Amino acid sequence: MLQALRFEREALFALDQTQLPEREIVLELRSAAEVAEAIKRLSIRGAPMIGVAAGYGVALACLAGEPAADACELLVAARPTAVNLAHAARRVRDVALDGGAAAAVAEAVAIEAEEVAASDASASFGADLLAGVRTVMTHCNTGALAAPGRGCALSVVAELAQRGSLERVTATETRPLLQGARLTVYELARLGIPHELIVDGAAAGLIARGHVEAVIVGCDRVAANGDVANKVGTYGLALAAREAGIPFVVVGPTSTIDRSCDSGSEIEIEERDGSEVRSFRGAATCAVETVCRNPAFDVTPASLITALVTERGVARPVSGETIAALLP
Repeated sequence: MLQALRFEREALFALDQTQLPEREIVLELRSAAEVAEAIKRLSIRGAPMIGVAAGYGVALACLAGEPAADACELLVAARPTAVNLAHAARRVRDVALDGGAAAAVAEAVAIEAEEVAASDASASFGADLLAGVRTVMTHCNTGALAAPGRGCALSVVAELAQRGSLERVTATETRPLLQGARLTVYELARLGIPHELIVDGAAAGLIARGHVEAVIVGCDRVAANGDVANKVGTYGLALAAREAGIPFVVVGPTSTIDRSCDSGSEIEIEERDGSEVRSFRGAATCAVETVCRNPAFDVTPASLITALVTERGVARPVSGETIAALLP
């Protein structure tokens, strides 16, 4: 199984996702600052995965004799939209305050194990929900590079393929950093799942023409009312799916649910540097002086979501009541 992170010998080893698929380079991170920087530059990415990395980042600080609170603050600031990061960092910080470095490491390990178990359970629930679906479309990257285990949305795709019903996955390229083209296609090829890649702008038209039977995506934060923040472009896919009358399914662990956030309007949307739009890996995509807007996420209202699949079950319809029923 693809492993994006591993913690050993008082270091966090991370597959550098900015180098994929051409090169498989493993980073050796030995401080909270190095983990935070890797998260900022998207070497480590995906809501559950950056949560796990943040937990280990706080643990690394404790092992070095540094204040857990300072490490937590540094890591929480790395990326603002995904709630997993803040939850995991604060959870390890709180344990460290009483139990020290050993307790911090044990808590970070426990968080990773919980996410792996969540991946397996979500895969089963999601495949049951979409039983018999032959063609799906997915956006961004939601596999083992984004979440421990088999991932979130891509774990459901893998389970459908394993059960024998899935015939094809249509992956969007996911501009501007091409996580779909670089990462999802890389994972699907490793899994041996038939797939095709499309430009983002082709998605709505293919949905309208009946090219796919369901759209399945991940999530970076779920508000208490069921609104979902995910990679920019998700909202448009949800609108297209509703118009076409096909399921639009969101998959993510309950660690992405933010019960303190009443609705999607309260979710902070990360705005990244416009240079990511103006060029890609050194090649210009437009004139250098072009002003570019680069929101990393958008918010899909709960009313457009057919179901939210988690490790604790499925919220359907998606509402404040069904979301609350998933939480301990």
